[in-house]
Amino acid sequence: MVALLLLVGIAVAVFVGFNIGGSSTGVAFGPAVGSDTIGKTGAAALMSAFALIGGWTAGREVITTMSDGIVNVSFTLAASVAILFFVGFALLISNLFGVPASTSMTAVGAIAGMGAAIGELDLEKMGEIVTWWFVAPILAFWVCAMIGRYLYPYLASSFPLGTGESSDTAERIGQFLVIAIGCYMAYSAGASNVANAVAPLVGANELSANNGVFLAGGAIALGAFTIARRTLDTVGNDLTDLPLLASLIVEVVSASLITFLSFIGIPASLAVSATMSIVGLGWGRATRTTTISEAATKAVEGQGIEDPDEEPAEAGVAMSALNADEPGKDVAPIGEEEPDELNASDLFDPRATGRVIMLWVATPSISAGASYALFSTVDLL
Repeated sequence: MVALLLLVGIAVAVFVGFNIGGSSTGVAFGPAVGSDTIGKTGAAALMSAFALIGGWTAGREVITTMSDGIVNVSFTLAASVAILFFVGFALLISNLFGVPASTSMTAVGAIAGMGAAIGELDLEKMGEIVTWWFVAPILAFWVCAMIGRYLYPYLASSFPLGTGESSDTAERIGQFLVIAIGCYMAYSAGASNVANAVAPLVGANELSANNGVFLAGGAIALGAFTIARRTLDTVGNDLTDLPLLASLIVEVVSASLITFLSFIGIPASLAVSATMSIVGLGWGRATRTTTISEAATKAVEGQGIEDPDEEPAEAGVAMSALNADEPGKDVAPIGEEEPDELNASDLFDPRATGRVIMLWVATPSISAGASYALFSTVDLL
């Protein structure tokens, strides 16, 4: 019976890693595949290699946190399987709603629910994790907002990235950057996500941390070579309205933030940070039409507030205004750019963003609640 339960646990862990590989490969290498810089097989190979490196170097810290840092009790095999099922359920919800829910946040929620149910939750560690959950996306937003407002137009004007009108040298540089940053994103995904697949089994002493990294890495590779082919198509095509430079900035900022958190053992969401980076970059770009003093004056006077009955921007248009910056084009000073070129409603849809954030909050909350209910009524420890 124990051997069968272990096989079930490993199967669920592989399922989680498989889905992580399928979704993360599209996020990391969608720009490279969409711009025909690299093929899908090459993207899958690079994803597999760098996710494993990320899991081995930084991911073990996150495994340690999730396996014995959140609750003051050892996992049992039955409890581990239950936690992994909650993570798999989060992936299902994410797919049904079409929103990249955080498996990291959901896994932590399930573990926290178990700890609260049995009175063994480490409140200090949990408080540190939750604090970073708020700080990380806010930081991602503001870093990209400052880049969008002050640096993005100059970067777009000065550094063409492999466009048809660029020189051979510029094209090669662009191709190198797209692939290199994709590898960095894959590294970050491995660092933050291997724990989601195997931490409960490591906590139950059914796997060592090293073996867990290899198991998760193999499952991520399996997903990268199979279901990721579809997500690469989807992400690559969807990014046609998001300029290549913008997507590279988003990837560097979000991957750097999550890699840092992984090294200090904090499980956090790459998808959340990447999305808030996109929102911040667009918002910062849109604010170039007005100076800070003008914006403050309008805010005090109640001007410049969008009509709540106005229809939100259509999907696929949300970042297209970033294309207003073209290689070689002179950059207008802040406050002198034409508002028509930078429509804030095209760059930032607060209602759509609100729906995504609501699901991010709801998914770990549901996971924690369901876990609490299960461990309160059934003794699995």
